Amino acid sequence: MTTPLTEDEIHARAKRRVGIKLGFYTHAFVFVCVNIGLFAINQYTGGTRWHGWPLLGWGLGLAIHGLVTFLSLSGDGLRERMVAAEVNRLKGR
Repeated sequence: MTTPLTEDEIHARAKRRVGIKLGFYTHAFVFVCVNIGLFAINQYTGGTRWHGWPLLGWGLGLAIHGLVTFLSLSGDGLRERMVAAEVNRLKGR
């Protein structure tokens, strides 16, 4: 059984979660701005379509960052629940 969180613990956890989300949103904003700039440079110079390579590589990194961010937030408290389950299992022996 897990113990209820104190107000300070709730505030600290909420602050950490907001920081994680803001980190991802900042990454996404910079990704969009830089790739719009790269697209504009590519259109202006009229060269080959090289701007897709950074878009693809960085897009993959951004997608992984998003998955890690939101999967970690959905699993918040998972470790505590797993430890509590193991404690209960061991006490039952």
